[in-house]
Amino acid sequence: MSIIDKPSNFGRFAWPTLAWVVALIFFFPIFWLVFTSFKTDAQAVKPEFLFTFTPTLENYTNMTENYDYWRFAVNSVITATFATLFALVVGIPAAYAMAFNPSRHTKDILMWMLSTKMLPAAAVLYPMTFLTKNFLGIFDTHFLVILVLCLINLPIVVWMLFTYFKEIPKEIIEASKMDGVTTWGEIKDILVPLAWGGVASTALLTFIFCWNEAYWTVRLTTIDAATLSKLIEGNRAPEGLFFGRLSAVSTAAVGPIIVLGWFCQKQLVRGLTFGAVK
Repeated sequence: MSIIDKPSNFGRFAWPTLAWVVALIFFFPIFWLVFTSFKTDAQAVKPEFLFTFTPTLENYTNMTENYDYWRFAVNSVITATFATLFALVVGIPAAYAMAFNPSRHTKDILMWMLSTKMLPAAAVLYPMTFLTKNFLGIFDTHFLVILVLCLINLPIVVWMLFTYFKEIPKEIIEASKMDGVTTWGEIKDILVPLAWGGVASTALLTFIFCWNEAYWTVRLTTIDAATLSKLIEGNRAPEGLFFGRLSAVSTAAVGPIIVLGWFCQKQLVRGLTFGAVK
């Protein structure tokens, strides 16, 4: 009996310990980022100030007074929010059509949509910049950033919503059709309420992806529509990186999304482990 009990007793302590080790490994970069943000630029690169230094709020004060942090933060909120909303407005009907009115090409369309995520962004950077600057005149506008963020996240939105909608019995939709409910009524009054958990998970993940997007927001903006990614990228100069200021700006940029993820972790886990992989 003791031989049988030993593995279980070992696992009872080993697995939680391993989980804590992995959690600390993932948490350490965030901790070091916040830790470094309270150093001056000079202290951040000197080994003698690695752990012993006098904390200062100089970087945060400089960020709000000289770098206009709030303007960049507002731009991030606007672009991430509206890109998420537009992606859902397009993605929900698309996923509905594929889930309840599939054709023999539905799987091919889904795979094609997913394959667009494999396209190197650098391959379309020049034509995108050329067209938006010289022909469309929408370079460095909220509209452009929202449109790009919406399009690059739309395949994920459709895939996740398609998975959630497939879990809803098709008979419910068929019964609503017999009662004379319109397509819009099916989506608004039946489908979305039944799959609300999936829609919320998809919206949350899409918002995080839009908030964290750096490549396009940095290269398609200069001043007017610049987001926090642009502010982070601006903390470099020919002399090098200003690690103290860079850490403070990065902390202020990732802080809101970390707090959001913490309070919505159940929806995040559901979206990542169920809708995103099935």
